[in-house]
Amino acid sequence: MTKWSPGSWRSKPIQQVPSYQDKAALAEVEARMATYPPLVFAGEARKLKKQLAAVAEGQGFLLQGGDCAESFAEHGADNIRDFFRVFLQMAVVLTFAGAQPVVKVGRIAGQFAKPRSSDMEEKDGVSLPSYRGDIINGIDFTESARSPDPARQEMAYRQSAATLNLLRAFAQGGYANLENAHKWMVGFISGSPQGERYSALADRITETMDFMRAIGISAESHPSLRETDFYTSHEALLLGYEEALTRIDSTTGEWYATSGHMIWIGDRTRQPDHAHVEYCRGVKNPLGLKCGPTLDPDTLLRLLDVLNPQNEPGRMTLIARFGAEKASEHLPKLVRAVAREGRKVVWSCDPMHGNTISLNGYKTRPFDRILSEVQTFFDVHHSEGTHPGGIHVEMTGKNVTECTGGARAISADDLSDRYHTHCDPRLNADQALELAFLVAELLKKDAATNPEKRAVAG
Repeated sequence: MTKWSPGSWRSKPIQQVPSYQDKAALAEVEARMATYPPLVFAGEARKLKKQLAAVAEGQGFLLQGGDCAESFAEHGADNIRDFFRVFLQMAVVLTFAGAQPVVKVGRIAGQFAKPRSSDMEEKDGVSLPSYRGDIINGIDFTESARSPDPARQEMAYRQSAATLNLLRAFAQGGYANLENAHKWMVGFISGSPQGERYSALADRITETMDFMRAIGISAESHPSLRETDFYTSHEALLLGYEEALTRIDSTTGEWYATSGHMIWIGDRTRQPDHAHVEYCRGVKNPLGLKCGPTLDPDTLLRLLDVLNPQNEPGRMTLIARFGAEKASEHLPKLVRAVAREGRKVVWSCDPMHGNTISLNGYKTRPFDRILSEVQTFFDVHHSEGTHPGGIHVEMTGKNVTECTGGARAISADDLSDRYHTHCDPRLNADQALELAFLVAELLKKDAATNPEKRAVAG
């Protein structure tokens, strides 16, 4: 293995890289950003790794979710609050029903870059660079918007800093207090079947809190009842941005990506000898690795050798994204290989990316296919005697109509009503909560057959 540095990835082959016309301007932006304060801190990343290590041992569950791609246009306090509210609802459903600690990691405060299947997009005979996320170019189909602009990296940094500031206030300032469980309800789902189920659960939480208060245990005396740990994550796709925000931790002397607590390598950029794997192997953050249908067991083990040579628990989360029709074929052989070699990983299910179809000119994801892949994920781990450790979903706190199905039965004709995503379709708040209830039931079944997996929260 060659010596690593934050810029050693530059000597490697690279996929999914934008073509900046003004290389001098790009270098100036990256040099300025290298002087900016970190967005997250090494100690926070280590705390997340410790919690993920417990998940890898079957003592917890990872909830990872958020926007497909954050946008500059939709950045606002209300959007962040609504996302956080739904995320807390999902987490409390999983914690209460699954009787396990839930590690909460958002796809937020950094999820700006997106891989694309083609470098160019064509409309009406006009060919322009594909939209790669607001950190790189604009979504409007014009030559000026689609030209990669280095200044967008600084805009993404500032938006991430502002988002993190608000999220930390929500997580640590009392908003996450379990006594507020009823207040997390988003208005438009209050009358839905999922809203009614959540209200009933919130009633039980309130009763429990009343009992605990009566015996002298309150949110005032126990911070864990009024605060929560919330972490950020994104795909480490734009490596110049990542390098600029890579810092040495003053307490350990180790390198950390300070752009987010957890970063992951996408299914299109996981070549073992390429740039994205080279960058990620040197930072000490928890890492995710997307595992799609083209990944074979030998390559996966080679990647684990490169990315986690010490087999450190909590370092690696393997995010399975096969599609409902392919999961039962591809997932078992990967799970067996990893278990056979004794690798300590978190297995997580991304039921979104393999289930994208087109209807009425819109990309969408049928909710029944999403549920089917989650069910298969749990079935495979039950059969193999391994831990189904998490879910990874694209979701929003808004009342969008981007994924078909769910309790409110969004149809193909409904997609045009509120299709707001900048890239891929997301679960709306109602669908996200419905998914959480399904996963909670699967966790209860898993715990019933494997009682040693039940953990004491905290």
